[in-house]
Amino acid sequence: MASDRQLKLLDKTSWQILAILQENARIPFKELGKQVRLSAPAVAERVRRLEEAGIITRYRAELNLEKLGLSIMAFVTFRSFPDKCEELKLLLHESPEVQSSYRITGSDHYLAKVSVTSVGHLEQLVDRFITYSTVTTSIVLSTPISGRVIDDEIFPEVVEK
Repeated sequence: MASDRQLKLLDKTSWQILAILQENARIPFKELGKQVRLSAPAVAERVRRLEEAGIITRYRAELNLEKLGLSIMAFVTFRSFPDKCEELKLLLHESPEVQSSYRITGSDHYLAKVSVTSVGHLEQLVDRFITYSTVTTSIVLSTPISGRVIDDEIFPEVVEK
């Protein structure tokens, strides 16, 4: 839950800044300031406060994995065998194909987003995990929604008027 200090940072202008940065984290402060009607130093100060509050946690480049040869994306669920949960977690961490993993509720223990070069590569990845868990894969056919911007319309009660 957001702290009172964090909530005070989230006025309409801060939400505009966050939305713009989610679309283009490399935008110069001068241009960002123009878009939200603030000076470059004022925008820089707001961004600094959002970073210090832990609302902005990092900046990163988004890669086209298909152009890198990783043409298959899949979601994989893992139901750990008894006493194998820690080993499974370690293997998830050590596997470069795993883009992200989540400890989840329900009958499975982990969900991972993976990228591989081929179905054969996916099979090799699954084979590494079958000693530790029951594995279920779902290959991604398309991505209708990706990288959706989080803005004040999702959380209207958080925005200070």
